[in-house]
Amino acid sequence: MTGPSMDRRGVLLAGMGASLAAGSSAAAGPAAKPALLAPRPPMGWNSWNSFATTINEAQALETARIMAAKLLPFGYDVFTVDIQWYEPQAASYDYNRNPQPAMDGHGRLLPAPNRFPSSAGGLGFKPLADQVHALGLKFGVHLMRGIPRAAVKANLPVLGTGVRAADVAETASICSWNPDMYGVDMRKAGAQAYYDSVFHLFAQWGVDFVKMDDMSRPYDAHAAEIEAAHKAIKASGRPMILSLSPGETPVPRAEHVRRFSQMWRISDDFWDEWSMLEAQFTRLENWNAFRAPGAWPDADMLPLGRLALGKRDSKFTPDEQQTLMTLWSIARSPLIMGGDLRHLDDATLALLTNRQVLAVNQASTGNRPHFVEDGTRVWSARPEGKPAERYLALFNTTGKPKAAGIGLREIGLAGGVSARDLWSGQDLERVDDRVERMLPPHGSALLRLAG
Repeated sequence: MTGPSMDRRGVLLAGMGASLAAGSSAAAGPAAKPALLAPRPPMGWNSWNSFATTINEAQALETARIMAAKLLPFGYDVFTVDIQWYEPQAASYDYNRNPQPAMDGHGRLLPAPNRFPSSAGGLGFKPLADQVHALGLKFGVHLMRGIPRAAVKANLPVLGTGVRAADVAETASICSWNPDMYGVDMRKAGAQAYYDSVFHLFAQWGVDFVKMDDMSRPYDAHAAEIEAAHKAIKASGRPMILSLSPGETPVPRAEHVRRFSQMWRISDDFWDEWSMLEAQFTRLENWNAFRAPGAWPDADMLPLGRLALGKRDSKFTPDEQQTLMTLWSIARSPLIMGGDLRHLDDATLALLTNRQVLAVNQASTGNRPHFVEDGTRVWSARPEGKPAERYLALFNTTGKPKAAGIGLREIGLAGGVSARDLWSGQDLERVDDRVERMLPPHGSALLRLAG
């Protein structure tokens, strides 16, 4: 990816321990394995929760500058423009039923020039990506599965082939909630060439991250296109993280999704409702065995701060917001902020930038849930390079104050350990047998235990 971004991430990693920096670099020599695209859970910002389909170039640059100043020093380095950047009339969370996307002569989507003026003249997202890279950030784009329906209607030629859009389109394969695309029939000649052409264009623009949508519902029906995107990225010559969205990727397809993507959604769109947050506990527990460096189950973006085209702030209470960040950290879900950074308040910034909490997300091993009792959830993990220490996350999922705890033996520790509250940074009383904290409704605690 880009040099400045890696340098800034290196500042964060150095604070977590020297082993982190070593883990994120490729070994030297001809026998070295290729470097993982996402050795740690990706961190960044995405436009969907705050801008819906509407973000434009001026807003993107303003947001990227704020991100570089306030979040990049803590490791948030992926800046992503979400859905319908190619739609000139995009206006809300609803989609135009008769889209007229900006395209080139080969059916490849282009940024709408009325919203992204620097893209005019066939330059695409390269001028914007260059500016984002100059800030030390990686540049990401959203992409719907398939080929534009408008390209099929015009029957445009597929680049580098003798076939046309209608020859590769699977017109019965449509997204139930978005009208932009038809599926691509990967059994047809020219189908892979179409995907190759799209990702080759992204490589020319300098794209580092692709959030590819309508991929998991149903998963098996779209598996060939998941593989096609993976092959196209390899053929492009540019490393790009592939993030699959949305829908509940089925756990029995874990080996397939781990092979062909770096992160994948485990739920439909996640918003600021307690019922949605409570449901993510079970999903993250179900996916826990399949998380690995370079392969991250994704509980979705962080709907914190100002949301929904500026119409409201997050409905999560302060305790629920801490629970969200604690769960995403101990379960090592990607941390992608969704709120409007132009209205970033001090409390939200503090939630996003607690270095000790971020270290749990970025530098822990052996993460696992423990099933204790109804109304509580407990997770533990080991700090990297510290096998005798533990991270411990305690959750109260009820609507009343409740104690949550676990015996030290159950998390592999003997008696007599010190405890630190990672959210407050305060040292707590020494623990001899059992860790227990009284938690507020929907509240949490995140501790570090050491002998």
